[in-house]
Amino acid sequence: MKEIISVCAGSFDPITKGHLDIIKRASKFSNKLIVGILNSQNKKYWFNLEERKALVEKCLSELDNVEVKTFEGLLIDFVLQNKASIVVRGLRAVSDYEYELQLALTNKSLSDNKVETIFLPGSRGNLYLSASLVREVAIHQGRIDEFISPEIIEDVKARAKEIREKN
Repeated sequence: MKEIISVCAGSFDPITKGHLDIIKRASKFSNKLIVGILNSQNKKYWFNLEERKALVEKCLSELDNVEVKTFEGLLIDFVLQNKASIVVRGLRAVSDYEYELQLALTNKSLSDNKVETIFLPGSRGNLYLSASLVREVAIHQGRIDEFISPEIIEDVKARAKEIREKN
């Protein structure tokens, strides 16, 4: 049987429990799951690329079939370079679907139909959750423990404090 290599990509700034839920579920149907951390020149991040990679690795250390990598450029190029055949995307709402469908169809075309996209609905408790929400709560010193893993709470709080002190 063919080895299933999947990619779950995002900026993960920071990684949330919603992201982790999708990654853990995808790891169950993948022989190898690559978590791709995107670095876009058009985005301003709280954490640099290596910091985001370290935070993701802290949260996923118990998953043996998951590898964390970083990339720039097109997702489909990253997927093909890693010999993956599946892109896994999480959906929170109908509005996510419209955008994600465009990406999925574009990636399928750019890969000459070699790559499929699988959409996983967010779990009920995470449907509202986003990294931008976590950053907003953290910057105002709100409670973030229900949104992110315990392994990275202090990292996020420390970065929020640094940002508050700069402003």
